[in-house]
Amino acid sequence: MTLYRNFASKNDLALAFLAQREERWTRGWVQTEALRRGETPAEQLLAIFEIFSEWFAREDFEGCAFITSLLEFEDRDDPVRHACVMHLANIRAFVCELASAAGVAEPEWFAGQWHILMKGSIVAAHEGDHRAALKAREMGELLLAREGITVSA
Repeated sequence: MTLYRNFASKNDLALAFLAQREERWTRGWVQTEALRRGETPAEQLLAIFEIFSEWFAREDFEGCAFITSLLEFEDRDDPVRHACVMHLANIRAFVCELASAAGVAEPEWFAGQWHILMKGSIVAAHEGDHRAALKAREMGELLLAREGITVSA
């Protein structure tokens, strides 16, 4: 009953959780740490995989709430699914900002590719590959190199 005093439905609870997750996980952790750890936009992009590597090694790693929820809600008109898509787009927008600042020619395209690496590494880690972020970082270095951007190790 306490749940329904605060939330009208299970969907309302899920939407509130996802909003809080974006604030704490996306903005409060991933974005903050990427900006703190990298001196240049390219280093900040690669720092995402450093953060992920630490996350994947944690005992309590459970995958990404946005990806998991997106897959749970198959109805494309469901508000929870829409929220997941929006939250994932916000993460991609952050990557796009970094790509643009790094001098990438087509930052939106690049951000889509980078985001695929991010999501793929999360799914691979969920399968048990705790080195998935390191593999994604190597692929990220290739994407940056294709743009003529090199990062010292």
